[in-house]
Amino acid sequence: MASLKIKFKSSSIPGHEGTIFYQILHDRKQRQLFTDYHIFPSEWDENRSMVIVDHKSERKSFILSIRERIRWDVERLNKIIRKFDHDGLAYTADDIIDEFNQHANEYSLFNFMECMIIKMKQNGKIRTSETYTSTLNSFKKFRKNEDIMLYSLNSEIMEAYEAWHRQRGVAPNTISFYTRILRAAYNRAVEEEIIENRNPFRHVYTGVDKTIKRALPLRIIKKIKTLDLSLIPELDFARDMFMMSFMLRGMSFIDMAYLRKSDLANGHITYRRRKTGQQLVIQWTEEMQSVLDKYPENESEYLLPIIRHSGAHSRSTYRNVGYNINHNLKRIAKKLEISIPLTLYVARHSWASAAKAKGIPLSVISEGMGHDSEATTQIYLSSLDTSVVDHANSIILKSL
Repeated sequence: MASLKIKFKSSSIPGHEGTIFYQILHDRKQRQLFTDYHIFPSEWDENRSMVIVDHKSERKSFILSIRERIRWDVERLNKIIRKFDHDGLAYTADDIIDEFNQHANEYSLFNFMECMIIKMKQNGKIRTSETYTSTLNSFKKFRKNEDIMLYSLNSEIMEAYEAWHRQRGVAPNTISFYTRILRAAYNRAVEEEIIENRNPFRHVYTGVDKTIKRALPLRIIKKIKTLDLSLIPELDFARDMFMMSFMLRGMSFIDMAYLRKSDLANGHITYRRRKTGQQLVIQWTEEMQSVLDKYPENESEYLLPIIRHSGAHSRSTYRNVGYNINHNLKRIAKKLEISIPLTLYVARHSWASAAKAKGIPLSVISEGMGHDSEATTQIYLSSLDTSVVDHANSIILKSL
């Protein structure tokens, strides 16, 4: 029977990543099967022949994904070896590699999505990689960790997946979210000509239902703004960040957290939305500055007092602060007897609602919020002067 070992080859260039490969030995003949998995020497344990994870490293998720890919490769190779042994025919180490490579394009769903997730992380699309990871974990749970080949995915399986979610009480929009991510991954495989499109999603819901209203009228926004919270610093901070999001045309919290001091110049904030990459320019007002002046200047390169220290843990810091703010916003909502769940995202909805109530055209609202996915407005919207959007914002802020 053939034996299999996982090996690591360092780069000839100091400081560069090395390559993972598999060593196959059969009938005293040794062959090597190289992968496209690249790691640093510090991420490899030679004694245990395995990738190691530094849980404090920014590469943690990336390395865990590689480790999972290796696990899947080893499982495939061992299956090939067992099959050859079971057939009782003579074979060589080269035959094992040929069999592995021959079916390399017959991706499993788990394997293919893991590849996509790794590439997303390498390209800096962290948030997108997280949504794909969440979807993959959900589907793995449904499948009880039993993988499936992409070409085997059919409408019956997807209908069963949808029903599984419903039985667990998952909301239709959440089910649709997972299904759309799976469909996007499947369509990518079709585009890359890995499989033929058998349209396995034709009988499942992939739309978006109207959700519970999350926008607050301006009179409630005014109450939040003027509420005396001077004796409760954590609520005061939550309110300030909510109002800052509203004043910044409903800017998402992640974009607020990563605003840099250098983004504020000549009386304007210039930044790119992390979700879409679209560049937006927002006039910096006295109201915004008065909120910022309440807090000591951030020691890091970031503008707002959210991520206070630069470093590897900035993302976890942003998440923790966001969680605390949303928790405290619910306490504020209770004080003001606001019926809807108050979160930072409500500020974004509220700005759009306020703009609409003031008769501001949909195209201006879309531009102001950076909605490049709203095809109905963006088709005829080639470019909009930033001053038009700033004027729209000033109309809203004067109503407070």
